[in-house]
Amino acid sequence: MAPRGKAYVIDDDEAMRDSLQFLLDAADFEVSLFDSAQTFLDQLSTIEFGCVVADIRMPGIDGIELLKRIKANRATLPVIIMTGHGDIPLAVEAMKLGAIDFLEKPFEDDRLVAMIDAALLQAEAGARDEAMMQDVAARIASLSPRERQVMDGLVAGLSNKMIARDYNISPRTIEVYRANVMTKMQASSLSELVRLAMQAGALKD
Repeated sequence: MAPRGKAYVIDDDEAMRDSLQFLLDAADFEVSLFDSAQTFLDQLSTIEFGCVVADIRMPGIDGIELLKRIKANRATLPVIIMTGHGDIPLAVEAMKLGAIDFLEKPFEDDRLVAMIDAALLQAEAGARDEAMMQDVAARIASLSPRERQVMDGLVAGLSNKMIARDYNISPRTIEVYRANVMTKMQASSLSELVRLAMQAGALKD
């Protein structure tokens, strides 16, 4: 893998594709070229993580529709949209649909390179956060209904005795459930349990 990451250029203009390949190759990206959005979408399931750089105006599937399909299927792929003069309304729509940024043609080479770098870093951080959220959700899903009740009580600041009274069971039994919760949630302290619950949106209002 190239040190800087992968870049997928989608543009129906051959001269633009060649120009961007030269630029991004020189900047140490691993570049793949596509002459249409459909060609890219046909390979979407096998595409590795990287930054998509797509023109907004293309025959057939345009940049806006391409963005919708990428976000529906591969939401972690960052997308930068290239626009022509007068395409600002379309560019704003693209941003609302999840594009990382847009770039007006003609643009400075360094600006595109910096934009791809930033997009990759932002998307990688987002992917890590998503993976972490899924992991925490899986831990919560592993709790029994009673363990979940005990966790909810703990993150609400209730003592073992208060939780025991709420559910009419002994404080000693609550201690057992509490130990199970801490083990399954992989929390070493009550503060860490609260943080994990907050990350997963598990705290009750």
